[in-house]
Amino acid sequence: MTAPGHLLDTPHHDGSERYVSQAHPRLGDTVHLLVRVPHAADVSSIHLRSTPDAEPKFTPATLTRTTAADSWWSVPLVMHNPVMNYRFLLQGGPLGYQWLNGTGLHDRDIPDASDFRITTFEAAPAWSANAVVYQIFPDRFARSAQAGDRDIPDWAIPVPWDEPVAGRGPQTAKQLYGGDLDGIIDHLDHIVDLGADVVYLTPFFPGRSNHRYDASTFDEVDPVLGGDAALDRLADAVHERGLKVLGDFTTNHTGVGHDWFRAAQSEPDAPERAYYFFDGDTYASWLGVPSLPKLNYDSEELQEQIFEDPKGVVRHWISGPHALDGWRVDVANMTGRHRAQDHNADVARRMRAAMAETNPDALLVGEHCHDFSLDAMGDGWHGVMNYAGFTRPLWTWLRHPGHAPDFLGLPVIVPRLGGRAVMETIREFGSLVPWETLTHCFTLVGSHDTTRVRSLVGDHVEQVDVAAGMLLTMPGIPMITYGDEIGMLGDFGEDGRRPMPWTQPDLWDERLHGVYRELIALRHTSKALHAGGLRWVYAADDVLVYLREHPAQTALVTLARLAHEPIRLPRAAFDGIEKGSAAYGNGISLEGDAVVLTAPGPQVGVWTWQPVS
Repeated sequence: MTAPGHLLDTPHHDGSERYVSQAHPRLGDTVHLLVRVPHAADVSSIHLRSTPDAEPKFTPATLTRTTAADSWWSVPLVMHNPVMNYRFLLQGGPLGYQWLNGTGLHDRDIPDASDFRITTFEAAPAWSANAVVYQIFPDRFARSAQAGDRDIPDWAIPVPWDEPVAGRGPQTAKQLYGGDLDGIIDHLDHIVDLGADVVYLTPFFPGRSNHRYDASTFDEVDPVLGGDAALDRLADAVHERGLKVLGDFTTNHTGVGHDWFRAAQSEPDAPERAYYFFDGDTYASWLGVPSLPKLNYDSEELQEQIFEDPKGVVRHWISGPHALDGWRVDVANMTGRHRAQDHNADVARRMRAAMAETNPDALLVGEHCHDFSLDAMGDGWHGVMNYAGFTRPLWTWLRHPGHAPDFLGLPVIVPRLGGRAVMETIREFGSLVPWETLTHCFTLVGSHDTTRVRSLVGDHVEQVDVAAGMLLTMPGIPMITYGDEIGMLGDFGEDGRRPMPWTQPDLWDERLHGVYRELIALRHTSKALHAGGLRWVYAADDVLVYLREHPAQTALVTLARLAHEPIRLPRAAFDGIEKGSAAYGNGISLEGDAVVLTAPGPQVGVWTWQPVS
């Protein structure tokens, strides 16, 4: 079948190097922007609309070159403000009046929320641009030989490695399988073989739970995990292999056993009392959970303790000979927010500044589960966990019709949607933040808090390949939760925190393991896949097609969740494609004047080539 609904006739711009001359300009710099206009779009002129000092300004673009398929227009943008919003006004089309912004082409006036944005903020560390993150829940990844010699804390219920997890109920947070940091060292070769190059640890501070988000101190590593010396050994072993390691801590709350909270409760005049929200004997807590008292950033002393003290949590663990390479911040969206209080942006900026001063090469990523547009302009978190603009749309596309996942707290069953809705969701959320932020968000098909992707797809096992294909070919920093690469199951977050089955080969999907290895290797070696823009080509119920464009390489990606009839796209729209080849999978071929996409079932296809111009 032909593809009348393709987007190849639509003008395009994004924040990538293919379309923006400087990714990290300074105030006063002039950035040159390009717009690709297919001839079929019938555009006769383009104006850039920017908003210096919040006042609209129009700058005419110049037609700079023409190819067989497209015209390229160029226009300068002066960086008058730290964040410059812009869009394009196109003369042409049926009405002669069209706006081009981050969500595409519009023939009516639109608000500024989805304008393109470029900023003057410092760049994220260079290593993160081609990173693939492997998330580890320390208690469940691996036990070392030393683990059995350690004291069991009084809160814990020790269980054998092969005992099922208690996904719900009072034992859920208390089951202790005994995974430790030396166990991770013992299995680093698995991570290296997979191709991931960043180890992200959920919290290693002592607490009174197996998840350790209820820290009792930020000053030491939990002895159950091996203590400070074990983290030093792990950091050294990771770095010796050329990998990075990220820590995880909660800026929003501590545990009730934390030194600060105990001091606050024991003495009404204690300075630590101001670190929390006390009202007599009651206090505010995370979502009303009394074991997780919420921190009060009205206290300058608290901020000094967390951000400025060289021995404090932010600076201490990313400095010295065994330094971590950055932080993931738990419930970052809630931090500093309580009733009329909102210090969230200040907290993010202060943490970013403290990290830049201590370790300029450290990465900062915040957890965020919904619309992050107001919290991620790029001057605080380098990026966020992109549940809203990646995970959730992917789930609505791939969830099995007979399975309703725990959708991060939603009280109703989510729909199973077609590819067009998925594309529009990804594009809309992506349009709300600068390109630099979007490309430093963690993309993820799941985490220790969610349904496992293998459970999500039910008996459509090969749709996990499709999820991995999207994860490793879209903009962002891909994050893989331990065990996803071998098909571990889990209907919801706690159920998915199962021990890694190192000695149970029957629980390993080796075919899927190979799929992840191949896709990760392709991402690392493909300039387009880890540094290119995102240009949507086609979307239907069961297929998504997009281009990743970089000056050095173009990649055409096709994802099919189910079999579909052949789709024919005009070959002339893909300059230079005949000089390329299949980089992964099947389903893309050249036939006469067409690029033909086929799929007998769920599959991923990637074709790469060097652009002609």
